[in-house]
Amino acid sequence: MSWAVERARFPVLERHAYLNAGTFGPLARDTIEATAELEAWEAEHGRGGRAYFDAMLERRERVRALVAAEVGVGADRVALTSSTTQGVHIVLAGLPLGPDDEIVTTDHEHFGLTGPLVATGAGVRVARLRPLPAAEAFDAIRAEVTPRTKLIALSHVSWIDGRVLPCAELRVATGVPVLVDGAQSAGAIHVDAGAVDFYTVSAQKWLCAPAGTGALVVRDPDALRMTLVAYPSQQAYSIEEATFEPKPGAARFDPGFAPPAALAGLEAALTRLPDGRYERARELTERFREALAEAGHDVVTEPRQGTLVTWRSPGDTAATAAALYERGVVLRDLPGAGLLRASIGWWNDETDLERLLDALAAVG
Repeated sequence: MSWAVERARFPVLERHAYLNAGTFGPLARDTIEATAELEAWEAEHGRGGRAYFDAMLERRERVRALVAAEVGVGADRVALTSSTTQGVHIVLAGLPLGPDDEIVTTDHEHFGLTGPLVATGAGVRVARLRPLPAAEAFDAIRAEVTPRTKLIALSHVSWIDGRVLPCAELRVATGVPVLVDGAQSAGAIHVDAGAVDFYTVSAQKWLCAPAGTGALVVRDPDALRMTLVAYPSQQAYSIEEATFEPKPGAARFDPGFAPPAALAGLEAALTRLPDGRYERARELTERFREALAEAGHDVVTEPRQGTLVTWRSPGDTAATAAALYERGVVLRDLPGAGLLRASIGWWNDETDLERLLDALAAVG
């Protein structure tokens, strides 16, 4: 297996040092072609007929199994969603949370998690991790857990600085259910989603799938109440009696049908994931982090964390990110934080690092 051959599958890498999988991963030709092929077929033959519908349902189950394999669980524990936040909403809507309950989270969370937590009406306790090294996160989060805590909700990998948070360890130590935002971990690092109660996946990021694709892992589907019910949720139903039988497993939480072409793209993206990708991404991330520090940049990310590298940047970071884009380097600024963030995947290589360092030197 050649990393150069695998890299060549991504057209964007011919023009850019693409370091933005924390927002959107690069699209491979296989993924683009699978999406376009189905859309072309739909344009010619229409989106209807029993064969078309059956093919879509079969593809859903293949995708469910592929996602499950990627995050280390059985397919019966996976619901197909459109995003991490949709998965969060499914979980929170199904939990008996009230104003007398508390949720523990951290100050490293994306609004896609924090917003829904606040909207539950439960009390939200925030562990202050930003001044602390990653090794102290466990104690800081555990200290916020009280007898009223009904849920711990946090990221596996912080979108701010790439630190890995002790999700499974917190579940074992506290006995409190844990909901994980896996947006910056699934597809980037090794994931054992079965070690927590709920794990969300944003497939458009590190799995390099089309937008609007994702998943939710539910460890015990029978223990989570169904509230967001859609046609894919049911095994059988009666219009006359106004009753339905839920699908077995986590498929009952499928909130709707993903666009068939996006689903075809997701299947293509998941079908050709190279062996050794996690180790490759980890090695590259350490090289990027060390090289940025050696070049004098104020790197925030600690060694041996996730696959995001963040550093402080003076002045207007949005303007800096735009100037880097003009020089062929695609990354993200974190608004209001004074930080730039590079997302390093197995598809990157040393030439991307060189272009990043050269562009940073050019823009000052």
